[in-house]
Amino acid sequence: MPITETTGLSTPKIPSNYLLACLPEAEYQRLSPSLERVSLSLASVIYESGVVLTHVYFPIDCVVSLLNVMTNGDSAEIAVVGSEGMVGVSLFMGGQSTTSRAIVQSEGNAFRLKVDVLKAHFDLGGAMQHLLLRYTQALMTQITQTAACNLHHSVEQQLSRWLLMSLDRLPDNQVLMTQGLIANMLGVRRAGATDATDKLQTAGLITYKSGTITVLDRPGLQDHACECYAVVKKEYDRLLPEVTAS
Repeated sequence: MPITETTGLSTPKIPSNYLLACLPEAEYQRLSPSLERVSLSLASVIYESGVVLTHVYFPIDCVVSLLNVMTNGDSAEIAVVGSEGMVGVSLFMGGQSTTSRAIVQSEGNAFRLKVDVLKAHFDLGGAMQHLLLRYTQALMTQITQTAACNLHHSVEQQLSRWLLMSLDRLPDNQVLMTQGLIANMLGVRRAGATDATDKLQTAGLITYKSGTITVLDRPGLQDHACECYAVVKKEYDRLLPEVTAS
């Protein structure tokens, strides 16, 4: 199974997901018995477009991509979610489902929460509602900026942005990703993804071997990227100053 249950969350408070870690102790203790720790494997699908959500996910050390999927099967990433956020914001925005697909970009662990539990806690107002709404505003900024980036910037720039956003959500400088998955994330042909990867490698910014991208020069990669990465990061830092890792 792509999703494996392990142990439940125990006290004292464990700051492994920033949204959960920022909750006041009393709110966290009310929520913690309902949190399930699950293991998410690479490329596993958490939910499909149009499917009614049963759970939301708070990533711990994994990264989840939200993809817009066309009727012919083509897809493109619209956002990426790591330990700074939550997968399933449509639940408290008035919808039971979403038009995107959520797929694990980097395997790891997450806390899973049933939708009725989240709704009940969200409807109480307080810190959880405040945090989730601010996070959703930051996520919307990422989605709109990604749409503009895909339209106006080169595949090489898009790949640089995507790598930087992935690194912000990972513990080291390596991203496990095949050329085929890169192409799916960026919504380009595999040849385009290969060409962009080769250019970054030739520039000495990354190495790519056996499905692993290692970033060698992060400042150089930031210089190589378009302005979209900085715009999104600034908005996350503005809206979630207590939550962001950097």
